This record gives sequence, C-alpha cells and structure tokens, in this order.
Amino acid sequence: MKGAPTDSATHRDPSRSRVDRKVKGVTGRSDSRDIPADLRRGLREEIREFLTSRRARITPKQAGLPEYGRGRRRVAGLRRDEVALLAGISSQYYTRLERGNATGVSEVVIDGLVHALQLDEAERTHLVDLIHAAGTIRAPRRPASQQVRPTVQRVLDSMIGTPALVLNARLDILATNQLGFALFSPVYADPARPPNNARFVFLDPHAAEFFREWDKVANDTVALLHAEAGRRPHDKRLSDLIGELSTRSEEFRGRWAAHNVQIHTTGIKLIHHPIVGELELPYESFPLVVDLSQSLITYTAEPGSPTQDALHLLASWAATTHSAQETASSNSAEQGESLGMPD
Repeated sequence: MKGAPTDSATHRDPSRSRVDRKVKGVTGRSDSRDIPADLRRGLREEIREFLTSRRARITPKQAGLPEYGRGRRRVAGLRRDEVALLAGISSQYYTRLERGNATGVSEVVIDGLVHALQLDEAERTHLVDLIHAAGTIRAPRRPASQQVRPTVQRVLDSMIGTPALVLNARLDILATNQLGFALFSPVYADPARPPNNARFVFLDPHAAEFFREWDKVANDTVALLHAEAGRRPHDKRLSDLIGELSTRSEEFRGRWAAHNVQIHTTGIKLIHHPIVGELELPYESFPLVVDLSQSLITYTAEPGSPTQDALHLLASWAATTHSAQETASSNSAEQGESLGMPD
C-alpha cells in the first residue's frame, strides 16, 4: 500500500537517500542567507502552521490507526509520531519538517505526507510551493505582469453578450469587456485601482448583498489567496493586500488562520445585481499561457433562463450608460477647446 509504514522506514531520514528525487527548485543546502530573514521566518511559520492544521483535522480512526488512550489524548487530530508512521519517515525528521526545516525534501517524502495527511491536489501543490520557496535562494527577478496584452483585450471585446474579465492571482481585475464591467460595477465603486475582488468581498459592506452565497465566496477568496501566497511569497503587493485585509477584517483573519487552499477553474456565481436583480452564472477560468498569473474568466447563462433575460437587460443598460459617458466626455472636451480659443 502506498505510504504504508515499515519498521525500517520509520528510522531512516529520507533526505539522505541518494536515489530520491528532490522537489524541483529545492537545493540540498541549508544555506538561505540570501533570503531576507523576515521572509525566511515567515516561510517556516507557514510550513509549520499548514502541516499542523492538516494533521489536526484527521483522527486516528480516519487514518486507520488504533485509538489507544482516547481519553488521554492531548491533540485533536494526529500526533507528530503518527503522521511520521503513516508517511514512512522518522518522527525526528517529521518534527524538523513541521518546524519549517524543509531543505532537500524529496518527492518520496512529499508523497508520504500527502498520504498521511490526506491532502487533495490543491493542498499538495501548496505544500510543494512552500517547500520550493523555502529552498529558493533568491527572489524571482521579474514580477508578474500587470498589463493585459492588446490581443487579449480584443478577445474580451469580441465576446458580445458574455461578461468576461481578466484576473491576476491577487484577484485584481486587470481588464473587462463592457458587460463584464457592468456586471462587476459595484467592485469598481472603490476608487482604488486596480479594483480587487478580495478587497471588495471583505471591506465593502455591499458585498454581502451582491454575493448571495457570501460565506462561500469569502472562503474561496481566502483559499485562493493562500495558495498564491505559497506560490509567490516574494510578491510584495500580495503581502501588502493580505496585511491590509488581516488588519481591517476579522472575517478575513479567521479564515486565513484555517490555512485552507483551493484551485478554482469552474463553478457557479450567485449574484444579486443592483440593476437587474438575481443572477445565476456558471463560470469558466482559462489561464493565459503567456502569463500564468493571469486568467480569463467568462460568465454565461443557461439559454432561455431568467438570468439570460437579465443579462440582456444589463447589456442594454451598459450600452446606454457607456454612450452617455462618451457624450459627456466629448462635450467636456469641446467646452475645454472653446474656452482655450483666442477671441
């Protein structure tokens, strides 16, 4: 059985095995002097809290272990030695891992931990990202792009009748088509640019009315940001956003402490729009290959549904509003030119 413990396995240190492949990007050295001290401490703390939170949710019964001394257990979930047993590593080695000493971790160890802690694909990816970041000597030189290529904007604009936008991994809205702008017009009410979905969810009082399943949206938002923080711990804008939300929102702080991570590519958004009312919008997320930190999101309605009728009404409102804005802008420019003309 995959990950099944053996007597010999529990007494060896897999990091010393020459045949185990190391997690990509992780060096075998413990020298991380080029990583800023505060970031190094933060990564170790994140690894510790993630592993601790994952083992706390699993009981010995769920893990297939005998429950000796049930009444005397001092932990809610698995103990460190039980995780080590299930992962096929020594308890001393697992303890070092949980303290954030993740240098030179092999894929065999990762697979053992996935088995022991019953991690899903998103959680496995997050753990690998944390270990990779802890073993990376220098921060990436090129930050993720905040610009959307003109061809992508043209694709957005060509999607008539379908709200569409481009998000980055921090949940900034980088570009929309006209109907996408109309759909998320409440998010644009915040003067901060670029508009940010996470900031709207947790800091705008209208968000709980706009998102009909606010709790689910809030949980998903934090899980997405947590996964991104593991992938890009050097991203200062992301760190600043998380810091702002942690400081200003108790709802965010509580969810962040749970260390849940998710990857969303499809689903249904239930929205109460201030102009057209209730919408039920299936969505799809398409990563942009040239810049994997950006995704194109589309929202569609079932043919003949009330949501489709509401989208048609929203499109009409958006076109009228856009035309009025262009007229006002043109009139303002003409007035400015006439004022600037000599007598």
